[in-house]
Amino acid sequence: MTEVPTHTPSAVELADLELLLAGALAPLTGFLGQSDLSSMSRTGKLADGTTWSVPVTLTVPSGLAEHAELILTDPEGAPLATVTVTERWPVREGRVGIAGPVRRTGDGGRPPFARLHRPAADVRGSLGGDRVVGFFADRVMHRPQIAQVVQAARSLAADAVVLIPVGTAGPDGLAPEALIRCILAANDRLNGATIVAVPLPHRGNEIHDALLRSRVAAAYGVTHLLAAGDMLTGGGPRVIVSREFAYDARDGQWRWRDDVPDRFQRDPLTSDEINDMLDDGVTLPEWHTPPAVARELARARPSRRHRGLVVFFTGLSGSGKSTIAHAVADEIRESGTRSVTLLDGDVVRRELSAGLTFSKADRDLNIRRIGWVAAEVGRHGGIAICCPIAPYAGARATARAMARSAGADFLLVHVSTPLEVCEARDRKGLYAKARAGLITGMTGIDDPYEVPTDAELRIDTSTGTIDDGVKVVLNSLIHGGWLPA
Repeated sequence: MTEVPTHTPSAVELADLELLLAGALAPLTGFLGQSDLSSMSRTGKLADGTTWSVPVTLTVPSGLAEHAELILTDPEGAPLATVTVTERWPVREGRVGIAGPVRRTGDGGRPPFARLHRPAADVRGSLGGDRVVGFFADRVMHRPQIAQVVQAARSLAADAVVLIPVGTAGPDGLAPEALIRCILAANDRLNGATIVAVPLPHRGNEIHDALLRSRVAAAYGVTHLLAAGDMLTGGGPRVIVSREFAYDARDGQWRWRDDVPDRFQRDPLTSDEINDMLDDGVTLPEWHTPPAVARELARARPSRRHRGLVVFFTGLSGSGKSTIAHAVADEIRESGTRSVTLLDGDVVRRELSAGLTFSKADRDLNIRRIGWVAAEVGRHGGIAICCPIAPYAGARATARAMARSAGADFLLVHVSTPLEVCEARDRKGLYAKARAGLITGMTGIDDPYEVPTDAELRIDTSTGTIDDGVKVVLNSLIHGGWLPA
């Protein structure tokens, strides 16, 4: 008997797989094929005439495409489902698209709060009436958002379903499990709403995101979808545009703004105001946020004084970035105010990335490894200081995303010392070897350096001393609240 090969899909494909297995993409039972995709792009319908507008696809390495079945696994290799391949077609070099139905296999894919990842049919069956108000809680629900859901359900005499999109960090910058904890903390104020976690990472297309949310909401029994503004539904639930709420200072209730006289109104806090209060460790006011929610949010997003931070230096060899990074780390260690880990480029190459070359792929892998370690340091409330060359913008963006997904802040420091100054220093003799043709792949000589456009700090050691650069970084950490004065 031939062993069935395994494959780990991408994050979006894994999310689609979970939705398929949960029945949340009904009537789909598997990944779409070419005929359905072609018909959908032309008519907004599948080949059988079913209205559908979101591509749900799976690509695999060419070497796996010829098999009749594939076992799909989670990133740890645990089996999730088996796909029976009914169609295959080339997508790009080395990758093939496959279509076919999926069926659950094994016991993999148990995320945090697995009990909230419920089959769509189970949720529909648990609802009592024929009217259901749905709300996608992709950020923390404060009192104004809670009032919107409760009031909408009350006005329609409907059940309420709160759908929590998980898969990537939301607008609040919270990890999915932290967002779920904050929503659950508001549960006692939602009048018995059903809470469901659904894997809905951003797909890079706002229209597809909106249409998919509408489809998923309908699968979970939602008849009226509460949204902040116009939303494409593609035949899904009716959209209710949420009205503005204001705090009524007369009795401490949140009501529709037009029901509260101007002199008694208090506006909801803005996202910036909430973030500033959390950064400073200030407790959110009870009139705006239920205490249980405020406590969970403070745990998930502690003050900057106790929050993890990744300080990521980038610059040419000889720019002075390692010297500044070492000095900054030493100053923090001497103060004893924060736990600090230094990930020096050369040390990482020896201890973490031994064997990697200086090709673009290996350079990106090296930065990914540094970014992962730094994010884990930040996840546990430490400061990680990194100082690789990191010449490519994409790899730096990945490191930033890793830190943020771990709940840490990220500070990019571009040590922008000009090439001619770096080459004149040439402490390691690398530039001379590159000019002589003895080595290749030297950043700034025969390999590009993509100048950051998103750096929070820029330091040029040709116009100032190393001590000046150290002071710039430390002052930024102090003024930003990550270090005490």
